[in-house]
Amino acid sequence: MKREYCTQMDAAKRDIITPEMRIVAKKENIDAETLKNSVKNGFVAIPANVRHAALSPEGIGAGLKTKINVNLGISGDANNYETETLKVETALKYGAEAIMDLSNYGKTNTFRKKLIARSPAMIGTVPMYDAVGYLEKDLSDITARDFLRVVRAHAEEGVDFMTIHAGVNRRAVEAFLRAGRKMNIVSRGGSLLFAWMQMTGKENPFFEFYDDALEILREFDVTVSLGDALRPGCLADSSDAAQIGELIELGNLTKRAWDCGVQVLVEGPGHMPLNEIAANMILQKKLCHNAPFYVLGPLVTDVAPGYDHITSAIGGAIAATYGADFLCYVTPAEHLRLPDLNDVKEGVIAAKIAAHAADIAKGLPNARDIDDKMADARRKLDWEAMFAAAIDGEKARAYYESLPPAEKHTCSMCGKMCAIRTTNKILGNERVCLLD
Repeated sequence: MKREYCTQMDAAKRDIITPEMRIVAKKENIDAETLKNSVKNGFVAIPANVRHAALSPEGIGAGLKTKINVNLGISGDANNYETETLKVETALKYGAEAIMDLSNYGKTNTFRKKLIARSPAMIGTVPMYDAVGYLEKDLSDITARDFLRVVRAHAEEGVDFMTIHAGVNRRAVEAFLRAGRKMNIVSRGGSLLFAWMQMTGKENPFFEFYDDALEILREFDVTVSLGDALRPGCLADSSDAAQIGELIELGNLTKRAWDCGVQVLVEGPGHMPLNEIAANMILQKKLCHNAPFYVLGPLVTDVAPGYDHITSAIGGAIAATYGADFLCYVTPAEHLRLPDLNDVKEGVIAAKIAAHAADIAKGLPNARDIDDKMADARRKLDWEAMFAAAIDGEKARAYYESLPPAEKHTCSMCGKMCAIRTTNKILGNERVCLLD
């Protein structure tokens, strides 16, 4: 049966509460009418391609739980699709709401179609990455219309959101060249577009033909994720004119997408000192009209390769507290290699911790319920309940059981000197004995 509307935003503007809105409202424990109004205003996006039948819809935006995305996909140096499938399973197991297939080698659509067919999580892509392999043309030989062909191919396959680097137009490139950055451009899609523009002398095709791209996205209800091609790749480049100038352009592109009925996510930094994060989140929301904000990190230091899931989680928690709605995970392998299975797990869990901490800080209803369950379990020294409440109960159990305590119900750190055991005994009118 043909839908009465083209996109979730189109439905909201027609005062229609869609099945996806009802599912999201139930997940978030909010009123569907309230959610519909947030979608109408662009404050919330529900990426849901009409061809993604396996999707369990999620909302991203103001007043909702912070969501996380997992990047995976093959490269020329690591092209084992079986391994990438295991990474998908790991991401879903530990609660990722979105998966971006960033494969950039050969014909990628076979894996992507299987991913969309089986994944209840939102699926995102960056068509720019796939252009060379899909079209079998070298970068400088690709035409503007060729790029749009790749966008359509991804939309037809069922992709829910696409990163489109439409903001890095010739004016933004001029600002970048003036800035004299330490790290230049670190966005893979942004660097490819910059190279294409410099080699051909033409305008960014995604900017020049933005309306054509929007028509494709609207047809399949694909959310546009406006990529930050000029995001800072080191602390020295944070909050510079190139980054902010592109952000202003993304604000204009946001309104144009909404006018077309296309939902929007806006992407953000990058590497950024702790003291700049809150201001950047507020500025983004202001310049981009409160559209949902999707951030990579931010990574709060440049000197922790091997531990960048931690630097990212620190920045992500602050970013989400001050307005970011969607966190892209970072793994310990960031800057070093394609992540393996354990890297994916560590990255997902670090991002989940950051998102959960921010949701508590924002005072979202029921966000702290699981923490209260953990506190109750700890007070009772109920280890099974603790493992059940933990973000990673398997790891918690493995640590506990690796060095079992002599005193039942305590742990090997304190044994009979466990503060909880001592207090419980005194409050229960029992004698505390440490030597027997």
